[in-house]
Amino acid sequence: MTESSTPPSSEYIDLPEWTAIAAKGGIHYWIQEELAKKGLLDDQAPSSPSVREKKQYRARRDEERRVRRRLAQHAWAAYRRAHLVHVGLDVFYHDTPDIDRYDVVDPPARRATNSVPEIPDARRLAEILDLPMPRLRWLVFHREVDSGTHYHRWTIPKRDGSERLISAPKPELKRVQKWISQQITEHLPVHGAAHGFLAARSTVTCAQVHAGARVLVKTDLKDFYPTITFPRVKGIFRKAGYGEQVATLLALLCTECPRDKIVRANKTYYVAVGPRSLPQGAPTSPSLTNVTCFRLDDRLTGLAKKFGVCYTRYADDLTFSWHTPGEASVGLLLGIIRGIVTDEGFELHPNKTQILSSGRRQKVTGLVVNRSDADVSVRVPRKVVRQLRSAIKNRENDRDGPESLAQLKGMAAYIHMADPVKGRQFLERIAQLEARQTVAVGSEMADRVE
Repeated sequence: MTESSTPPSSEYIDLPEWTAIAAKGGIHYWIQEELAKKGLLDDQAPSSPSVREKKQYRARRDEERRVRRRLAQHAWAAYRRAHLVHVGLDVFYHDTPDIDRYDVVDPPARRATNSVPEIPDARRLAEILDLPMPRLRWLVFHREVDSGTHYHRWTIPKRDGSERLISAPKPELKRVQKWISQQITEHLPVHGAAHGFLAARSTVTCAQVHAGARVLVKTDLKDFYPTITFPRVKGIFRKAGYGEQVATLLALLCTECPRDKIVRANKTYYVAVGPRSLPQGAPTSPSLTNVTCFRLDDRLTGLAKKFGVCYTRYADDLTFSWHTPGEASVGLLLGIIRGIVTDEGFELHPNKTQILSSGRRQKVTGLVVNRSDADVSVRVPRKVVRQLRSAIKNRENDRDGPESLAQLKGMAAYIHMADPVKGRQFLERIAQLEARQTVAVGSEMADRVE
């Protein structure tokens, strides 16, 4: 029988999982035991053997080598089913969790403080995520050039004419990222100056801090999501109380490279054109940005107190406002802000700094914050209110418009956040339109039946 036609190793042994192999002391000792069970660990070659004995001895040795190779192949396959082994080029990873100098002083206490689950190793992470180990390896594996991708990608235009890359994870990775977000990243500390992507905070709460400002200063962090790279995300999980092994895997699950799609010889490849960073569109990215910016927010809040101003951050938008009389040292403030932002690993956008006095229209997170006689501290721009009022009026007069009722309802809800009275009036009118539409559809179906 030739080497290529040898039967599978199940001819010789019952194939156990890695736990059984490890219980024997490892691959070498398990193989030796299996060979001994089959009588393939013969004593030394017989002295002065006959021709027949020589042939029998060589046959046993050939059989031993063949079975040993089969056993080694199985043991390695069992090891790979239970371990990740390797997670990609230039990604430091080892299968044995241990303690190093980057661990926090008391990891269990830190995890308890943050109310995050204990995940001692990769196997436990796979169990929690309900993934076989090979599937987890597939999700975390880093490749510079890949024939597939875990993300749907598209671009949307920015206000300055450039394009913003959106990377939305495919269903399996999205499920994993949602678990990480709900169970870990949303439990980590966030500064009080942050208003984006947080429960009980919104564009309205951010704008209200600056309502009636005498001077408003707005600036923007350049390339916000791409700046939060894999090492920074990994550091977040280390500080949360996780070891090197688990932190590496969590960071790989939450980051991805920007990639170009290239077709060669009728095959599609996705080529990395930058380092792994937070993808804009992943469920984990918003909460991770807030955690990453904790120290930035803390330092800018301290700076704002020294200058007697208010500070908020909504995603990558930084806003400062003066409310008390006196000189507004805007130039000095911006210079120190730039230094702190750079020190924290970010960069201010050179073309997105605005200085607005109370004599001009001041907008924060899309809402007008100028002092007015209205009962609300912030308000939706009049243009948006007029557009909604006109669209509702057209619908009431049986004139269709480009917007659906769902879109109009969303606009009304947005207005309701800033001005509940006005927003409720719009929502009531839209509810009447919805009821009328339901009656019309029912009548049309009845006519068809008849």
